[in-house]
Formats: sequence, C-alpha cells, structure tokens
Amino acid sequence: MPEERPPPRLQVSCQACSLSRLCLPASLSNSEVEELDHIVRRNRPLHKGEYLFRADDLMQHVYAVRSGAIKTYLLDANGEEQVTGFILPGEMLGLDAIGAERFRGYATALETSLVCAIGLDQLEELSGRIPGLRHQLLHILSQGIHVEHEHIRHSRERAEQRLATFLLGLSTRYHQRGLSPDAFILPMTRAEIGNYLDLTVETVSRLFTRYAQAGLIECHGREVRLLDRGGLCRMGGQHETRNPTQST
Repeated sequence: MPEERPPPRLQVSCQACSLSRLCLPASLSNSEVEELDHIVRRNRPLHKGEYLFRADDLMQHVYAVRSGAIKTYLLDANGEEQVTGFILPGEMLGLDAIGAERFRGYATALETSLVCAIGLDQLEELSGRIPGLRHQLLHILSQGIHVEHEHIRHSRERAEQRLATFLLGLSTRYHQRGLSPDAFILPMTRAEIGNYLDLTVETVSRLFTRYAQAGLIECHGREVRLLDRGGLCRMGGQHETRNPTQST
C-alpha cells in the first residue's frame, strides 16, 4: 500500500519542520530561521475544495504548504478552469504575483491541507537583511520558471509521453519529501491531470489502463505503484534514471 499523506507529522516552528530544507529556511542559520519564524502565520487547516486565495484578492502573503496538496488554476474568457499546477508540501505559491497588488489566479485545497502564510512586506524586509534568505527566494523563483518552461516543452509531446513525464515528476517530488517514489496516492483527479496536461479525461484513463496492461504501473483508484521505472522513462522519451531509493 502507498504511504499515506501527509508526511511525518510537522511541528509548528520552521526549525522543527521536516520540510525546511525544501522551503525558505534552507541554508539559514538557527538565528535567521528564528527571525523568519516570527513572520510566519499558521492558520487552521484548509479543507478539500476550500480556497486559499482567488483572482483579484489583495496580495498580502505568500504561502508554503506544510501538508496536503493545493491546486492552482486560472479561468479563461468562458469561465473554464485551466489548471496551472499542483503544489505539494515544502513548496511555495503566490511568488509569481510578487510585484502585483492582487493575485492573478486561484488556489484551492485538493485535500485537507496545512499552509503557512508569510507576510509579503515582512518577507521583503527580512530578505533585504539576510542574504541567504534572498538567495533562497531567488532559487525558488528560478525553480518555478524552470517548471513552467518544462511544462511548455512537454506540451508538444505525445499524450503517452506527457502522462509518463507527469508521473515520474510526482515520483521525484514525493521522494524529496521522504515518501516512497514508487507507491503514492494521487491528490488530484484524472480530470484535473488531463486539464493540466491538456488531455481529455478519457485519454488519461485510457493511458493509465495501457500503462497497467504493459506492466509499467499498477493502479487502484488514486493509488499508483510504479512497477517499471525504466519502461516509464522510455515511454516518456527520457533517459532511464536510477530509482531514487537506490544508492549511487
């Protein structure tokens, strides 16, 4: 059975958080993390379907996910949803709106989630005094741009390549969070995956079935187990990679 989310229980402070190495505290000294902790607000859990923010909401905070998963999306001219990302624990959202007074899109919980809110004004002031924090902010922003570029690049690939790349990407992200890279529970629906990959839900379902019949994966509802990572890499047009759990 895949490991259940959220990952091992997170404590309140940034210093005690098991995901700090993926978030803003990475590479900061203990005293600097304490300063950062003073500007972090930890709210009640968001329940499935609850909004973290909506388009045109005044931007006063950026956010870091502590547990659960958040979906971000835009609405087109017809009011149709366009999924722009799935944010996992240790990842941030809202940074793309820095420089604007209001959020450009929507963020909603895919499951019960805990989110840290960091005041934007305080973060700007603190990052001006702590070079390591400023560097980490730039690193996170750079990662976000890279993810967007990769998503655009893969959007030109065949459907089977897109879904394989998506599953391998999730596998890597779960491994970074101390979870199994080969057995996990998808927080999003197949329709949401299809929306993100610009595929119909029928195509996504058909591909899951094809992968399973080929012995690449095993599926039970939203539970996914990767059985043949090398085959999935080849399906995605990637070089075969070492299983993240194997030592180098």
